[in-house]
Amino acid sequence: MTGLTTHILDTSSGQPADQVSIKLYALNEDGTRQLLTETRSNDDGRTDAPLLNPDAIAVGRYELVFEMGAYFKQHHPNLPSPLFLDDIVLRFGIADVTSHYHVPLLVSPYGYSTYRGS
Repeated sequence: MTGLTTHILDTSSGQPADQVSIKLYALNEDGTRQLLTETRSNDDGRTDAPLLNPDAIAVGRYELVFEMGAYFKQHHPNLPSPLFLDDIVLRFGIADVTSHYHVPLLVSPYGYSTYRGS
């Protein structure tokens, strides 16, 4: 399996983060970025389709933007304002188009981590 997928888990509640807006950009060599897709996470914290299908994946640098602020305001209404975390931006590279790239986001209102998953 090739392509790009993601998964968001709210570690403070132990639940998938649903209805989070996710944007994927390609980063150009001149520093500009090109929006490739915009979607939302489903009830399982995943997207309904891969962010990049096998025929669309290309070697290059990418940026995922997870708009967590709206999610935190809805699911953690007692957080102080302004939020500590709002948009979470992850920049990463794809070097092998024959591989599957999975970028999970483990998130709470005060921190996050990610890794290249399988």
